[in-house]
Amino acid sequence: MSEAATITIACLDLAGTTVADGDTVETAFTEAIAALGIVSGTAAHERAMTRFRESRGGSKIGIFRSLFDEARAQAANMAFERSYDQLVNRRGLRPIPGADDAIERIRGAGIRVCLLTGFGRRTQAGILDTLGWWDRVDLTLCPEDGRGRPWPDLVLMAALRLGADDVRHIAVCGDTANDMLSGRRSGASIVAGVLTGAHDRPRLLAAGATHVLPSVAALPDLILSGPPTPLNDALTADHG
Repeated sequence: MSEAATITIACLDLAGTTVADGDTVETAFTEAIAALGIVSGTAAHERAMTRFRESRGGSKIGIFRSLFDEARAQAANMAFERSYDQLVNRRGLRPIPGADDAIERIRGAGIRVCLLTGFGRRTQAGILDTLGWWDRVDLTLCPEDGRGRPWPDLVLMAALRLGADDVRHIAVCGDTANDMLSGRRSGASIVAGVLTGAHDRPRLLAAGATHVLPSVAALPDLILSGPPTPLNDALTADHG
């Protein structure tokens, strides 16, 4: 890579990118809004689920604030976190295949790793506790540290805290359009979508992905192999 494109920080999403989700997040959301009176089979439920799916990757409290007033949004967020914890306790939690090795390879190359999420800090901490990942990464950030995705705040916070010399030295990887928007707005030179989570290849590319990968397992080869695909070639780049 040229000096301008050398990656020194990798910002990786959690659920759907490095952590296998299935329908756990969606189920927890459904249970949370039911606790606030929005139940399956109603028009309000359909509207809420549409909002949830459109906002994947964004701050969970932000989604609830778009549906409820502040007090009810906070109550819904607490219900979501309880439901998510209970689901994880029943179902377990596992990394996306290859995620452990990917993080190890990236850090082994001297690149610092930040895990970003739309979850609150309590839920994020529970995931890291369950997977034993605290000592595998350099930094963890959530919407309590700044505006959540699609804004660039968390990526830029990672740049500040981890000492990036240039935002072009950052790679962002996620499974949602909001991950891609956040990465592009931050100025990261690699904004890689993965196909293990919420959104498909066309949606990720439309949101600005510079690359689309089968999974995070392919990320080390991308960021260690050479300069990123130029922006005007992003739509023709095929990495799985």
